[in-house]
Amino acid sequence: MRKTISLNDGWRFTKNGSLPDSLPEDWERVSLPHTWNAVDGHDGRGDGYFRGSCWYVRRFETPRQPLGGGRVYVEILAAGQQAAVYVNGRQAASHEGGYSAFRADITALCREGGNLLAVNCSNEYKDSVYPQTADFTFYGGLYRGVNLISVPETHFDLDGFGGPGVRVTPREVEDGAVFQIESAVQNAGPDYTVLYSVRDPEGREAAAGTRPADSAAAELFVPDALLWSPDTPNLYTVTATLQRRNEAVDEVTVRAGVRSFSCDPERGFLLNGVPTPLRGVSRHQDRLYQGNALSREDHREDARLIRELGANAVRLAHYQHSQDFYDACDELGLVVWAEIPFISVYNPDPAAHANCLSQMKELVAQNYNHPCICFWGLSNEITIGGTNDQIPERLRELNALVKSLDPTRLTTVAHLSNVPWDSVMHNIPDVIAYNHYMGWYGGRTEDNGPWLDSFHAARPDLCLGLSEYGCEGIVTYHGPDPVCKDYSEEYQALYHEYMAKAVTERPWLWCSFVWNMFDFGAANRNEGGVRGRNNKGLVTMDRRTKKDAYFIYKAYWDRRPMVHICGKRYAQRAGERTVIKFYTNEPEARLYVNNDLVWWPKAESGQRVFEHAVTLCPGQNWITVRTPHASDSTTLERVEAEPAIYTLPDARERAKFTGNWFENLADSGLSRELSFPEGTYSVRDTFETLAQSPEAFAVVRKYMRLATNFDLIPGEGSWKQLCGKSPEQIGDRLPEGFLQVVNAELTKIHRQ
Repeated sequence: MRKTISLNDGWRFTKNGSLPDSLPEDWERVSLPHTWNAVDGHDGRGDGYFRGSCWYVRRFETPRQPLGGGRVYVEILAAGQQAAVYVNGRQAASHEGGYSAFRADITALCREGGNLLAVNCSNEYKDSVYPQTADFTFYGGLYRGVNLISVPETHFDLDGFGGPGVRVTPREVEDGAVFQIESAVQNAGPDYTVLYSVRDPEGREAAAGTRPADSAAAELFVPDALLWSPDTPNLYTVTATLQRRNEAVDEVTVRAGVRSFSCDPERGFLLNGVPTPLRGVSRHQDRLYQGNALSREDHREDARLIRELGANAVRLAHYQHSQDFYDACDELGLVVWAEIPFISVYNPDPAAHANCLSQMKELVAQNYNHPCICFWGLSNEITIGGTNDQIPERLRELNALVKSLDPTRLTTVAHLSNVPWDSVMHNIPDVIAYNHYMGWYGGRTEDNGPWLDSFHAARPDLCLGLSEYGCEGIVTYHGPDPVCKDYSEEYQALYHEYMAKAVTERPWLWCSFVWNMFDFGAANRNEGGVRGRNNKGLVTMDRRTKKDAYFIYKAYWDRRPMVHICGKRYAQRAGERTVIKFYTNEPEARLYVNNDLVWWPKAESGQRVFEHAVTLCPGQNWITVRTPHASDSTTLERVEAEPAIYTLPDARERAKFTGNWFENLADSGLSRELSFPEGTYSVRDTFETLAQSPEAFAVVRKYMRLATNFDLIPGEGSWKQLCGKSPEQIGDRLPEGFLQVVNAELTKIHRQ
């Protein structure tokens, strides 16, 4: 019978070593999950994070089957980003891709008694492995754990791209559902049969069947089957037992859900025939000072926090996530968009494309049975490094592969904001979505709704979604007049107030995903006074603080009565008068200041945001809001001057570069026409050329940081994708007026 043995304890680890022939007692002792970037992957020290080749080593005993023989596999649940596995000094497997599980049959390498297992992990850049470059930390390590699997000679397949060996496809039919079950048996013979059992959500057997092991496909009818949905995430348990006469020799159990889904350009996403707009968040898999080495409970807590928000969907960016998280989404009723790291920078190397195909095969094989997954994502912003004829062809190949592996689900892509409306890439996946940051990286927040409406009117044939949108919010920055790029909690809330209302008013958007649910590690970032992190989360990276923006979505999406007073961390306010803002999904509310009722508003249709100016007494003031079924309270202090920490020093300068850098270029003395005087630098020079002049590079570095929030450092971050291009070549991805401003500065500098 199958035995799965955890190998998570007893490891030795080193950053500076080689393949040992015995257990190194002087190496660091660690347990899995483990990453060597748990701190430097997002601590913001500014000296980068360690990307190298490291070793993990431990001993294990060879497991034995009761009747002898059998096979022994080592299962690596994830190894970032490349790995090689050795048993007793001999290589057993290698793997490229940092987010999927892989296994190796090590039977022939095991010996009597003890064995030495060594895993070499590397998160170094490798030209043939995706992701190449992206806006998140590439953590290294064995960050999901390792198992030893012992099976008899005849067993359910363990070699199929890390999958469980059993695939279940339920489909709704009249009076019930049909469960189509496929299982692959290694070394099947006439003495073996496969017994199937389907148990309902209460654990009662609802169907059963038996098949020969060498022809094990079956269709079982489950009468009166219960459907899976966010409101009722009913899960069935399917057990496949490999039987030899009266003995069970192997067994695999998976869970499945009965649901149907589709997308329509006008009706949006339909689940079980009911229009169900997907309103959710995106998620990265790391935590503060843990990196991506998360426990099962960490993953489940993340899923609970997302569900508590009222979200019904989650986009799992930008790679395969842990089985623990997919399991939690199955149980909690979160619809999932799952994707591979075909992201940002396209690599024309055929080996890189082969790696893309391999990661997609693993994603589908390992996650096929999860009812939460309705969409396979092919790519994310893959044109950020430029467009060419190869990218659509690669997407077509990926789409065809997915359809051959799983014709039951829909495919999608996340487009960069500037992908043209008539792009050929729109016709490749089943549905499309855009990443839009109007109101943060350019334009105004109020541009989002009209853009969506215009696209929908121009392309009524396409199912359109919003795959990313968001802005930074740092909970120490506050003020009464928030502006874009001040990084204040108030501006982030203001932005999301508009966006939450905008997506609610457009049910034909099949999806909308806030970027991001949690702040996450992005080691190359330096913005808002915080290095090493992307701060667009609705919740801080340590999961301790829910920002005000979190609660506007709770007001729109959560059916439970709620009220939230904004600005609790804006606790010291200058002046006698201040505005109190609160969110609620209740029909009426009462606002009290120092226990005196000062306002009693009633909600207009769909209203979630309420504001009222009040008078503060000197010293501390109690602010309370009561609704029929909820209440909230905070204390505000009236002060002469607000703390300096509330304001980012260069916030007002950054605010100038929001939307159009100069709404009226004539007033600023600049012409819209670019000039290129001989003997001077200009926006037509490549970044690599500009970097050769300290003066010229200082100009372009300053304005690139103001426009994009990225610090342009040769050899780091996005340098690889930018160095051969000029500012003019990427001008369509930068705010209007950027080229005029930068060119005016550069043409004052004479070439060296």
